[in-house]
Order: sequence, then structure tokens, then C-alpha cells
Amino acid sequence: MLTVAELWRSTDPAAWAAALERYWQFVQPANLALERSLDRLDLDRIRRLDAQGWYDFLRDEYFRWKYTAPNRYATTTRSLAEYAIAPGGLELLDGIRLRLLTIDPADIRAGLSAAREIKGLGAAGASGLLALMYPATFATVDQFVVKALREVGSLPESDALARMRPEALTTSDGVALIGIMTRKAADNKRLFGASDWTPRKIDQVLWTYGR
Repeated sequence: MLTVAELWRSTDPAAWAAALERYWQFVQPANLALERSLDRLDLDRIRRLDAQGWYDFLRDEYFRWKYTAPNRYATTTRSLAEYAIAPGGLELLDGIRLRLLTIDPADIRAGLSAAREIKGLGAAGASGLLALMYPATFATVDQFVVKALREVGSLPESDALARMRPEALTTSDGVALIGIMTRKAADNKRLFGASDWTPRKIDQVLWTYGR
């Protein structure tokens, strides 16, 4: 198997296709159906949700997808549950849904900032939600992506990558990381003449290398 540095420089579409398929080998069998479902998330489904449906989606699907470790799921959903307890909380949360549906998908910083308003989500969690909603412009940023990109070497953002705290990423870190993955997705489209490479697919590849 190619190293991540070798893959990053590879112009072989088969190598990239194999790396993307490898993502599914790392998914826990118990989570496979949920992974497949959210990988094909229809934005119209999010548009049709009401306040309770949005809360249920986040708690039962998105948070479970993002936080596979039981302790992390328990901690983050405890924060999310504050919306269900506080008067007007679900309506407040639903307001964030409506804003996420009307953002400019090209404004990465604004999108991350809006999604981070959801209790329980940091930069990593916010980016994951946006990557499912807008895979053509957003990618999931997390510790595994940072660790993989540090192995690529010679990136213009190498110094910034070295300064990042992988388990405590900031919004600015997220903007920089998504920028790297957007650039690589564009490179793959140009090299392979394929329109289906997205920042989201790049993060799936990097996630397997950073583990």
C-alpha cells in the first residue's frame, strides 16, 4: 500500500479509488448502515425536518456517526440535550438548522461558525455535519486528518499543521484544513477528468491514514 505522501503525489486514479474504498474497511460493522445512509444524505431531508425531527436527527444519527466512542457520545449528547430541556430550546436549535440551509457553501468560516453554535460541537463536529450536508465544499476535519497531512510533507501549510492541536482544532484550523482538501479534490478532478472528487472524499481517504 502506498504511504499517504506517495498517494498525495500519485497521478494514478486507481490508487486513489482504492484508497477511498479502504475507508469502508475501517467502519465498525455496527455503524455500517448509518455510515451508508449519511454518506448519501439528501439535503432536502434536512429541509423537511421540524424542530423535534432536527433534534432527533442530530442525537440519533449525526452524533452517533461522529462520536463512535461511547464516552464521547454520552458527553456530547448531554450537551445537546440542553435544547430539549430549556424553554424554547428546540426552536433555538431549529434556527441553526435554517441558517445552515441558507449559508453560502463556499464561505467555509461562516459555515463552521454557524454549525459550532450547536451545543456539543467543536470545529471537528461542526465540519463533519457540514461535510455531510455540502460534500462538494466542506470536509471533516479531525485529529486523523491532521496526523495524515503532517506525513504528506512539503505542503504550503506545513508550518500551520505543525502548530495545530489535533484534538482541539479551532475554526481557523478548520478553514485551513478544508482548504487543503479542497485543493486536492480539484487536482484530482483535473488529473483524472472526473467530477466526483470532493473535499469530503479526500477527508475519507486521510481518515484511514491518520488512524
